[in-house]
Amino acid sequence: MVLTVHLLTGAAIATKIQPAPLAFLLAFLSHFLLDFIFHRDYPINYIKTRIWRYALIDFTKIGLDLACGTFLIFLFSENFVLAVTGGFLAILPDGLTLLFLVMPKSKILASLYDFHCQKLHYFSKNKRISLFWEILSQIVVSLVAIYFLR
Repeated sequence: MVLTVHLLTGAAIATKIQPAPLAFLLAFLSHFLLDFIFHRDYPINYIKTRIWRYALIDFTKIGLDLACGTFLIFLFSENFVLAVTGGFLAILPDGLTLLFLVMPKSKILASLYDFHCQKLHYFSKNKRISLFWEILSQIVVSLVAIYFLR
């Protein structure tokens, strides 16, 4: 899933579930549930291959994705701080994955990367699903999250 979808889902969870610690835990765990669903990610091959002179392209994609999700949270949430906290927790696994790609020597980050990107994404990567359904799944999740965020 793209970061915007994770941000919106985490924000919706954080604003609708009480108590807050439970909501924050569920927002974090929502990341793994959403990544289990078939979806399309944009490539960040320059970061993955550590071609740093072109990595700005990948970091720009990530930045625009973060900005879009944060803007939508700002537009649709009544409690921006609570919502953006849930959104941040929902994208934390991808942030830790990015940290691993930049600093691959960490055993803890390597374990998380293996679980998150190799095992969990295995089901969505190895199924033959058309691009239409991969994108539609993200649109539907985003619209549902916005509905509950309002």
